Amino acid sequence: MTEAAQGRMLLLMVGIATFFFMGGLQAVYGPALPVLAREMQVSLAEVSVLFTVHWVGSAGGVAAMFLLGNRMTPRRLLLALLTGAVLLGAGLGWGATLAGAFMAGLGQGCAAVVFNPRLLAAFGARGPAMLNLINAVFGAGAILAPLAFVAVGGAYGLVFLALALAFALTLIRARDVCRVEVPVGGAPLRPDFTILTLGAFGIGFEASLIGLGPAALVQAGATEVHAAELLSAFFVTFLIARVVMTLVAHMIGSFAQYVLSVAGVALTMAGAVVLPPDWLFVLSGAFAATIFPAYFVEGVARMGSGPRVAPLIIAGGLVGGIGMPFVLARVTEGLGPRGFFLVLAVMATAVVIGALASRVLNREAEASRA
Repeated sequence: MTEAAQGRMLLLMVGIATFFFMGGLQAVYGPALPVLAREMQVSLAEVSVLFTVHWVGSAGGVAAMFLLGNRMTPRRLLLALLTGAVLLGAGLGWGATLAGAFMAGLGQGCAAVVFNPRLLAAFGARGPAMLNLINAVFGAGAILAPLAFVAVGGAYGLVFLALALAFALTLIRARDVCRVEVPVGGAPLRPDFTILTLGAFGIGFEASLIGLGPAALVQAGATEVHAAELLSAFFVTFLIARVVMTLVAHMIGSFAQYVLSVAGVALTMAGAVVLPPDWLFVLSGAFAATIFPAYFVEGVARMGSGPRVAPLIIAGGLVGGIGMPFVLARVTEGLGPRGFFLVLAVMATAVVIGALASRVLNREAEASRA
């Protein structure tokens, strides 16, 4: 095996491990929120700020990547994830827990910008498949974490500390390989605000389902244990969908994949308003899973592969990842036990209509210029 091939495989293996454990870390927030609310004797809306802080940290990581570029390495981002997991699990008080969520988010934001474009470039035509693969194993980690949470009786601190150990072991193996070379005098950055807006809503739906979905299920009548089990099942469908997309991503246009994914979220959430929400929530995981890979590939196709494109694409998604759960936690609190599902159904339907309308307008504009 050549040195270049060894570097590609090392990047892929470290990326798989990093995304697997990141998926586990993010999945613990959802089932932990009701426990935190009970321990602190506050509302779910108040403790949901933990998830928002995680996404704010992710935005900080993307901003750092925008400024630092290749100076951020896999080892450095793994150190941030390790620090965050330790603070989340150490039980040092609410302030330290929030700091841990910020550091974990910081590492996750950096990881998205480091691994996704490097894999896309390093594997050439197989790049989109590799991108889907590492994002698929994110779902695999997220399957196991809620089950671990149930197994330790809701002691979320133990799960976070176990993840800290896993990040430490991954850090030992990580190397700074397969950097994306920045061409001298490259093309200027040309943002596409349509795809960035669609990304914000799409990632907002994914973040809201993961972070607020278990609490919404509890409000609809599920027990905390059952809600955690349903979140784990959500990530089973999430994983299956991403594995399937690893095999067929080259056969489906990224924009069509995005529209179909959001339409699936709209349909499952609409069903959850009038039917038992348990397995409709689980099914929504299959559609939420394919939003980010479709958005990322479409963003690169529209805006190019310059050094600031990937951070900008991730930043667009983080706008929704930060804002939507924060707003939904407050807006849906007084809308009854199915309010969360109703609001998501309406919003996702509106985004599908907006996305299709933007495509028609773009084609008309291209035709008029021809």
